[in-house]
Amino acid sequence: MAVLDFEKEVVDTPSTNKFNTKYIPQEVLGTGASSTVRRCISKETKEEFAVKILDLNSGVETNEVLRAECMREVSILRKVAGHPNIIRLEDVFEEDAYVFLVFELCKGGELFDYLTKMIILSEKRTRMIMRQMLDAVSFIHSKGIVHRDLKPENILMDAEMNIKISDFGLAVYSTDMDELQETRGTPGYLAPEVLRCGYYDGQAPYGQPVDVWACGVIMYTLLVGFPPFWNRKEYLMLRQIMQGKYSFRSPEWDEISDTAKDLIRSMLIVDSAARIKPADALSHEFFKQTISAPITTKFHGRRKFKSAYRALLFIRILKDLKACGTTLSLHKLTTDPYSNKRLRKLIDALAFDVYSHWIKRGDEQNRAALYENKPHCEQVQMTLTTPLQLHPDFLEPAEFRDDTFYEPSAGAGSSARKYYEPSVVDSIDVVVGLSSQWRTSSLLVVNSAY
Repeated sequence: MAVLDFEKEVVDTPSTNKFNTKYIPQEVLGTGASSTVRRCISKETKEEFAVKILDLNSGVETNEVLRAECMREVSILRKVAGHPNIIRLEDVFEEDAYVFLVFELCKGGELFDYLTKMIILSEKRTRMIMRQMLDAVSFIHSKGIVHRDLKPENILMDAEMNIKISDFGLAVYSTDMDELQETRGTPGYLAPEVLRCGYYDGQAPYGQPVDVWACGVIMYTLLVGFPPFWNRKEYLMLRQIMQGKYSFRSPEWDEISDTAKDLIRSMLIVDSAARIKPADALSHEFFKQTISAPITTKFHGRRKFKSAYRALLFIRILKDLKACGTTLSLHKLTTDPYSNKRLRKLIDALAFDVYSHWIKRGDEQNRAALYENKPHCEQVQMTLTTPLQLHPDFLEPAEFRDDTFYEPSAGAGSSARKYYEPSVVDSIDVVVGLSSQWRTSSLLVVNSAY
């Protein structure tokens, strides 16, 4: 029986009386190979929590092994309790066949889903997330623990969008030398020393620096939307990791600060001994770029209101100028749309809308596949919410006005016979396809409706 169906029955069985005495189980939030996560409500306080129900008889491992691993996770969670950016364990209920772990409920969901929605994050937002993450990792390491599975799927967000490191199922104490020679974790986030332990005999145990490497992979992904190491052939990706072979390629990295790149480099050093430590990373120049002004005790309400109003008005004017003041020729639009930042964000958003079903958590289907694969193009209809007033500079030069400026396939040349005029366009048919040249979707205009 599937875990999901099985757990729907489990919450009503007599063996769960201890849990049911304190909590009311609600809908399923997620499932795993041997566990199900549900929302639950405290009968006493009415506060919402998330309960992880571990089935010790799932067949994934023996009852004894699963129980031992679960109790190790509980021990580590209690050891790191109290940090604001680490998931809080509220209750534990141990039965013959099940273990119930009650956690605080993070209503913001996973960082993975947040990134899938946002595509890329600004340096400001990335700075906030990485500061919290590195501070939590530094705290974890101070307790003599290695997480070993840091990735966006295991980082939750609360209602205020603060992060919470979760899923300590693979975490171990740094003194467990035998366990620290095992290859554990998610392939794209594994440090080179972890892979060497799996490939070669006689390797020294790895340690806490593996978590810093994972932080570097996460930071890279937050800023540009795809990971530094990816290849559909996993052995090639693992070779890239062991060699530390990645790049800050254009145009995605053109507008990212040098301090951000430098911090990533310091976390993605192949030599674990030379890799930056979390506490030192928090002192990096990247986190010193925004310094708050000192708080004053005097407050002038009327003056503050007038200043805020003028600032908002000025921002509105700047936005209007930015929207209307810059023109882009149709030739540039059709030949190199990815060179324009605003258009690049639109292209990426369209690509994720069209191919969002590819973004899964399995090892074989990764968000990086959007940038590596070459599927068949799909035509979609994009309706402009605000009519686009075309500037005369958008008009095609005479030398480009022929029937062959875009021929995506045989028989499609006729779709290129309409040209824009300086009028309001209500809708545009676009083709969103993946291009190895731009490493993302390319926007190709093939028709227009006036």
